[in-house]
Amino acid sequence: MPSLTTPFRQLHNNAQPLLLPNAWDAGSARLFESVGASAIATSSAGVTWALGYPDGWQLPVDEAIGIAAKIVRVLKVPLSVDFENGYSDSALAVAENVKQLIDLGVAGINLEDGRDAPSQLAAKIEAIKNATAKMGGDIFVNARCDVFLANLVDKSKLLEETLSRGTLYSQAGADGFFVPGINRPDDIKAIVSGVPLPLNAMAWPGLAPAADLGALGVRRLSAGSGIPQVLWGQAEKLARAFLETGRSEPMSEGAMSYAQLQGLFAGR
Repeated sequence: MPSLTTPFRQLHNNAQPLLLPNAWDAGSARLFESVGASAIATSSAGVTWALGYPDGWQLPVDEAIGIAAKIVRVLKVPLSVDFENGYSDSALAVAENVKQLIDLGVAGINLEDGRDAPSQLAAKIEAIKNATAKMGGDIFVNARCDVFLANLVDKSKLLEETLSRGTLYSQAGADGFFVPGINRPDDIKAIVSGVPLPLNAMAWPGLAPAADLGALGVRRLSAGSGIPQVLWGQAEKLARAFLETGRSEPMSEGAMSYAQLQGLFAGR
């Protein structure tokens, strides 16, 4: 399958952020592509919930790779996979896992540090870049830094620690820097000027609109788990109401038609 990594990489060079609605299965990915998404990213939380696991490095790697294969099959735009921690503490094992995604035609990944030492993520990035060079492949590695998201250090040191990690991940060969949880313009500007990688923000309470973020230097904006969380909430309400009342009418309110949904997958 031809690589879409180069066009995906180019989507990070525009003045306006690349907007990524995060999908959780092949159906949601194809739906988001159909309404104009220029690339699709997955939500690890959305994927794990859909497959019956809790989020947070609990998904078996074969299932993570399997869902990527299903999504790639229905898309024509680039796919970036939220690959959590790579599903191993071993840098070499993570690189082998990522090689399977490259073989599928995946254009990019998110790889996160979580509560691991930053050096561990850096080693994984280096191993991926070495492995892909040897196989003649390419993949956009978006290094996710969880300092703000998980409050990994004292509040007064959040920015300093994020900048330190961003520098380390850049030196290891990362292609992008993802900092979920940032929403203050001053923090965003400091990270843009202090880390030589395209900055990825995540939809977050208090975060400025995409046009304003672009002016601050943000090059990518992810919906995160927001869309699946909203839909799970609506599904719970529908199911609860149906069990309580047995009424049919709510099942068609605001629904896409059967023909529309069938049409999304014709010829895929």
